[in-house]
Amino acid sequence: MSKKVFVLSIVLMSLSLIGIIFVQAYFINDAYQNEKARFKFNVKSALSYVSNAIEQKELDRYFERFQELDSEKKKDSAEVSRLFIYQRNNSTKDMLIYKSDVLEENYKLSSSLFDIGLDSIDIKRIIGNSEMQVVDGSDFSDEDIGESPILKIVNSGVLKDAERNSFNKNFKAFAKTIPVHKRVSREEVADLLSTKFKQNGIDIDFEFAIYSRDLATKVYSEGFEKTQESTFSIPVFYDENNQSNYKLLVNFPKDGKFIFSTILGMVLLSIVFTSIIIIAYSSALFQLIRQRKISQIKTDFINNMTHEFKTPIATINLALDAIKNPKIINDNEKVLRYLRMIREENKRMHAQVENVLRISKLEKNELNISKDRVDLNDLVEDAVTHVELIVEDRKGYIKTHLNAQQTSVLANDTHFTNVIVNILDNAIKYSPESPKIDVFTENAGTNVILKIQDQGSGMSKAAAKRVFEKFYREHTGDIHNVKGHGLGLAYVKRIVDDHQGFVSVESEKGKGSIFTIKLPLIS
Repeated sequence: MSKKVFVLSIVLMSLSLIGIIFVQAYFINDAYQNEKARFKFNVKSALSYVSNAIEQKELDRYFERFQELDSEKKKDSAEVSRLFIYQRNNSTKDMLIYKSDVLEENYKLSSSLFDIGLDSIDIKRIIGNSEMQVVDGSDFSDEDIGESPILKIVNSGVLKDAERNSFNKNFKAFAKTIPVHKRVSREEVADLLSTKFKQNGIDIDFEFAIYSRDLATKVYSEGFEKTQESTFSIPVFYDENNQSNYKLLVNFPKDGKFIFSTILGMVLLSIVFTSIIIIAYSSALFQLIRQRKISQIKTDFINNMTHEFKTPIATINLALDAIKNPKIINDNEKVLRYLRMIREENKRMHAQVENVLRISKLEKNELNISKDRVDLNDLVEDAVTHVELIVEDRKGYIKTHLNAQQTSVLANDTHFTNVIVNILDNAIKYSPESPKIDVFTENAGTNVILKIQDQGSGMSKAAAKRVFEKFYREHTGDIHNVKGHGLGLAYVKRIVDDHQGFVSVESEKGKGSIFTIKLPLIS
């Protein structure tokens, strides 16, 4: 995958993920706003019901008391209204006669009905009487009315609806002078609000108050605080002109939590599924980047392996060509020299192939590592003998400081010797000048510590973090001044881990490196 395609894929995947998150956020916010609007509608519906209920209960209470106070009614005046209608049916010649009488008796009631300090209040008693007759209209005259009707229907009595409407109008005119706390109690308001809110699905704490022209009255709950943003209001106690000076105000201290709780399930599901998408995306992106890095490392490995194999192959070809020379083939000394060169270069290539196969077997857990009691100091001295000639040839030194008193560990002597040799070989390769290497052993509790310190070129902190990764080599462009494939330290890490040990490196560019291995002791 080219770099442009790789970057484009990441950008498109990232934009898609961000788009999904924004869409989820939009729908959650939309659901919240819908629930908020539904909450407001339910609250206003409940307030409208409570306002009407408070007013109706007051009117009902006083109208019942009014009907019981016949002794206090004082007739003031009376008015009679009459309606008289004739209508002839042309097909049957019958005459329809409709008569209606309405008696309005005006009374004055003493203020004892209301306990409000007024002298009296005007009310009306309305009595209605109606009669409908159907008479034979073939020979009809005014004197015949009522003598022999074909049909006669008579209704009479008190017109309660008309009387109630009159009472309500007059009562409202005077009731607006009554203090609101005498018209309704805070307990009554609280009970009506609580019942209606629960019926509308609003089961949370609330506070209320009745205000008169923006001034607080004595009807309020203890925790009420008027705020412009979260207070609902509705007029209450309308007068005879359908106007009101009072407002019932309600607010909810935890309305935000209540509204959010209604969509909590959807929010949690959205978070869970979005989190799964993010985790899957992150994992895919991580794997994509990792595979790209591995691909780059393998490419570097192949290039480096090709470079390293070219030299021994070229040497072998030159040696074979030299042996075929008639002047050389009879010179046993030169033939043996070229054969040794061929053998050494062949060993070198074989060793590189063995390194690759060894790492492959380690990853597949096919490498048989048997462990026995061994002395770590002995392994160190054995490993030093493998590289000391190379160090001496480069005019350097390798010194051992074996200070550990207890050095018995459970290990495979061959593989662990290879571990030490690989670290020493690494120290030699990355020493531009004469290699200067010190090897230390010391005890630390139930562990033995092995330190290999060099004064070579060192490495950056970023490289130190990744130096034990397979195929990893610090980037130096196309310069191959140091041979290797990034396999030696990966092998070290796997073997040390298999021995229940721990390996780390401390390094600074230009000041060398210190490799530390910690192994558990055995008694």
